Amino acid sequence: MTQDARPHPAAQLAASLPLGRDPASVRRRVEAMERLLEGMIEVPGMNRKVGLDFILGLVPVIGDVIAAGLGAYIVWEARNLGMSKMQLLRMGGRVGFDTALGLIPFVGDAADFFYRSNTRSLKTIKRHLDRYHPATVTIER
Repeated sequence: MTQDARPHPAAQLAASLPLGRDPASVRRRVEAMERLLEGMIEVPGMNRKVGLDFILGLVPVIGDVIAAGLGAYIVWEARNLGMSKMQLLRMGGRVGFDTALGLIPFVGDAADFFYRSNTRSLKTIKRHLDRYHPATVTIER
């Protein structure tokens, strides 16, 4: 393959994600979405990662709405796993809180840097999967 014909890393990631509805496939998709939203780029000198959620938050209103939609996707995947309504409400509340903060100029940008609603939702989903679908457990790096 020539240098120009190499696929973009995001395209490679998308091509490698499973399309199935089984818990292992859902786990991989949700982990990839969280990585995209919260940990795509490391901020030099701060040892802190930011993702699409932070970047979209810099665009007033529209960016926050798009980020909320991507966060809602994680909640939708959790719903498909059969998680309890209370867990879904908590995750939805996190996305709503993150979106509401994001609508406030400057405060929302700082909140996106420090408050990671999608990471918290991923932890909730992982706990559910580890308990009810132990075959999906992966070794963390």
